[in-house]
Amino acid sequence: MAKARTQFICQNCGAVSSRWQGKCDSCGEWNTLVEENPSAGIGASPSGRAMRKGSPVALVSLAGEIEEAPRLATGISEFDRVTGGGLVNGSAILVGGDPGIGKSTLLMQASAAIARNGHDVVYVSGEEAVAQIRLRARRLDAIEARVGLAAETSVENILATLNEGSPPALLIIDSIQTLWTDLAESAPGTVTQVRASAQALIRHAKKTGTAVVLVGHVTKEGQIAGPRVVEHMVDAVLYFEGEGGHHFRILRSVKNRFGATDEIGVFEMSSNGLREVPNPSELFLSERNSNSPGAAVFAGMEGTRPVLVEIQALVAPSTLGTPRRAVVGWDNARLAMVLAVLEAHCGVRFGSHDVYLNVAGGYRVSEPAADMAVAAALISSLSGKPLPADSVWFGEASLSGSARPVAHSSARIREAQKLGFATANVPKGSSDLAKIGMNVVEFEDLAAIAAQISLSEK
Repeated sequence: MAKARTQFICQNCGAVSSRWQGKCDSCGEWNTLVEENPSAGIGASPSGRAMRKGSPVALVSLAGEIEEAPRLATGISEFDRVTGGGLVNGSAILVGGDPGIGKSTLLMQASAAIARNGHDVVYVSGEEAVAQIRLRARRLDAIEARVGLAAETSVENILATLNEGSPPALLIIDSIQTLWTDLAESAPGTVTQVRASAQALIRHAKKTGTAVVLVGHVTKEGQIAGPRVVEHMVDAVLYFEGEGGHHFRILRSVKNRFGATDEIGVFEMSSNGLREVPNPSELFLSERNSNSPGAAVFAGMEGTRPVLVEIQALVAPSTLGTPRRAVVGWDNARLAMVLAVLEAHCGVRFGSHDVYLNVAGGYRVSEPAADMAVAAALISSLSGKPLPADSVWFGEASLSGSARPVAHSSARIREAQKLGFATANVPKGSSDLAKIGMNVVEFEDLAAIAAQISLSEK
């Protein structure tokens, strides 16, 4: 009798190994390999199952008419902005975030808003009892009769419940790592179970037109736990971000087949749940001290929305042999590049100073347009001269020390003008600035910025 073949699958990255080992060779994580049987269920070899005869599929022309996908608007404008105008019927959305960040709160408020519009919603929790969900709904003032609750982890039981009556408009699964299906023999939370459960729910969504929202746990690195194939299976991947010490949360889209992938929605956490923030710039600048050196206001872009945040820099003499470089909210390698450019082309020396950089409010900046704002904040902190309180900065720095224009210059300046700023410091050659009623100062390189700050009065 042939010996049963087993394999070991990493629960962090999904890599397959023929033998157990303490460390995964692919992702480097320890104690993540779990034994699974590939001879049955999902992952079984093709030879173990008889292949059925397929049927031909009707082909349509690529030049046919385009139909707008029907959407299910929640009424929460920040949530609808990120999803591209609302949830598409029959779509699958994966929502990830740190524990306690507010994922369940956001989805409970969204389900109540949809129920108020006359749609049926089913909320299935694998982590909480029905009584706990009701307590949260009461605190959020989100008690709606059209929201059905269930505490269940079996995929077959969930699908059987959904097939009993008319399909709901929205199905929320909290969370996908707690589900299990009879198609896979491994334990709940393993790669095989997560993939099989997600596949069954997505198949149900496409067949019935129900929008499915899956909540996913995150790893220590902030990525959604489980195989990356789940992210490829769903139509949209949203991350709910925020710092524990700050009261605001950001819903960010990293994948969306029905909308933009760089939109954000900003919420403020309160005792009554999440509150929408229609103007995030006012929130990020609310506690700003305009008279302190080392603070520069950066006009950034998140999708189609301009956002103004404060870049804070502290340059202090160091007693260490190797000065410290600490960054919060920005790329550490990008800071090293800006420091090297300032030393090589502007004559600004940081070799004997510790450098600390922070984006106020816990916000994260990813675009290179923040280079000029960071450079201005660093020079201001080193010289001890505060920047003008009514000025904003944006622009990319090259390795030669020149300032390069960035996209959406007019949108950034209009947002700054709306908040009362009078001067925009931009790279020379920025487009779409002809009809803007605001003082625009253009710089060719970072050396000109250093010269202007050095000549300013302390």
